[in-house]
Amino acid sequence: MGADGIDAGRLNEYQVIGRHLPTEANPTPKLYRMRIFAPNPVVAKSRFWYFLTKLKKIKKANGEIVSLNVIHEKRPLKIKNYGIWLRYDSRSGTHNMYKEFRELSRTDAVEALYQDMAARHRARFGSIHILRVAEIDKENIRRPYLKQLVAKNLKFPLPHRAAKLPGKKVFAYSRPSTFA
Repeated sequence: MGADGIDAGRLNEYQVIGRHLPTEANPTPKLYRMRIFAPNPVVAKSRFWYFLTKLKKIKKANGEIVSLNVIHEKRPLKIKNYGIWLRYDSRSGTHNMYKEFRELSRTDAVEALYQDMAARHRARFGSIHILRVAEIDKENIRRPYLKQLVAKNLKFPLPHRAAKLPGKKVFAYSRPSTFA
């Protein structure tokens, strides 16, 4: 962890607000706000200008960043279900996608997304555009691999449990049988 409380290697969620530079024709330009996942503020600003250039006729040379804040998770110890809408460029074209993750925070869900996209689709960080990240409730979960985890009576079997027998010595001369 750095001096500013930001973990260097992992992703953080930034709120970046920027605008076109004020001119005589437009002294109070419109503000544009984005929530961006990046490892550090430099990458967050760079991604902000990348996306804003695609959306509006503003570039870094004729714009300014008004504020840049780190967004922290409200309840980092509660498990939540996240739905992530994304667009990515593959070798064959551009694809839209929706994925679901069960994580402790939005940044953890996005990190899991990047790992999953790299593993399943060979998609790099730069080719993935996150459109929206939303916390979803149990009723709106679409994917079966998450539905099974929010079942009412979820139980995990514990095989290979060695039962403690009373009177048995700690150092036995025979191997314990874990299949009871």
